[in-house]
Amino acid sequence: MQQAPALSCLSEEEGMFLDSVMEFAEEEVRPHVRAMDQAGELRASVVEKLFEFGLMGIEVPEEHGGQGGTFFDAVLAIQGLSRVDPAVSVVVDVQNTLVINALLRWANPSQQRRFLPRTCENLVCSYALSEAGSGSDAFAMRTTAHKSDTEFRLNGRKLWITNAKEAGLFLVFANANPSAGHRGITAFLVEKGFPGFTVGKKEDKLGIRASSTCELIFDNCPVPHENVLGEIGKGYRIAIETLNEGRIAIGAQMVGVAEGALGHALRYLRERKQFGKQLAEFQGVQFQAADLATQVEAAKLLVWNAARLKDQGADFLQSAAMAKYYATEMAVRVTAKCVDFFGGVGFTEEYPVAKLYRDAKIGTIYEGTSNMQLQTIAKQLLSR
Repeated sequence: MQQAPALSCLSEEEGMFLDSVMEFAEEEVRPHVRAMDQAGELRASVVEKLFEFGLMGIEVPEEHGGQGGTFFDAVLAIQGLSRVDPAVSVVVDVQNTLVINALLRWANPSQQRRFLPRTCENLVCSYALSEAGSGSDAFAMRTTAHKSDTEFRLNGRKLWITNAKEAGLFLVFANANPSAGHRGITAFLVEKGFPGFTVGKKEDKLGIRASSTCELIFDNCPVPHENVLGEIGKGYRIAIETLNEGRIAIGAQMVGVAEGALGHALRYLRERKQFGKQLAEFQGVQFQAADLATQVEAAKLLVWNAARLKDQGADFLQSAAMAKYYATEMAVRVTAKCVDFFGGVGFTEEYPVAKLYRDAKIGTIYEGTSNMQLQTIAKQLLSR
């Protein structure tokens, strides 16, 4: 669906950027979507194109080789890519809104010179927080970091880590002082090839199958002191604040998924005939399509508003939680109804709506479940 964006909410430059991302997705990503989904892996050529197009370092300052863009630009890129394949958009999402955002805020100048230029050239990044026993309770982690004079030794396992197969740099959270609870958690920049660090099993997932989701194994892995991100014991703050921003991007991803599914459905409704009429001519169908389009637009504006607040330095916590909650739940509803519009063929992989339906479900789970978003919203509302 090449539906025009709500230009009243976008500057001319932003509208052109979103259009360019959607055009890129159609030309460079769509030809490979089905094959990547079936194989369960990204094509290296697609990742290379993401770097070439400048989508892997959107907020990186120009002096470090990036685009010098805004968080809102990154959100638009994720939305535009997700209309075609959210498995590709999540690579861009983790790179920009989680890892690069953390580097921009907490890395020292030396770390920024070491890593930021490479994130714009060919260095895929990954964010490693979750463990088997610490999902929503993220700070119940068991991965430890034992400090010596020259390094830390990491031991433990991380699960469900996005971009793990492709990444060369991992933002890893481990507890350097377990007796202090979450106040011992520290963030580390772990590079691929460090001794004792292994990327393990790749998950066989319901949706976003081309995006790699793997286990990380740390067996006495040495990490030099200069690879500590921020202060020792302040990793919990980095994790919380980064995820608060990242949730806006997940909302954008789900807006794109819903836009893509609805676009396919609207075309089909105009083409498919039953009882001598186009499906689009039946009022019952018209009302359902209108309702879905309204839900998509509402979610889009919630996401855009939260992203604007973040860029302005305003309090965006409640807005981010609302955007993530509503957009992800909306995407599940909209993609399900789009499958219904297609009837029997919608249940096959012949049409893209089946894949987008599968892809939508992860939105209500990762980077904070829907229940966690409701909890955040309630706390904000009731603490005033």
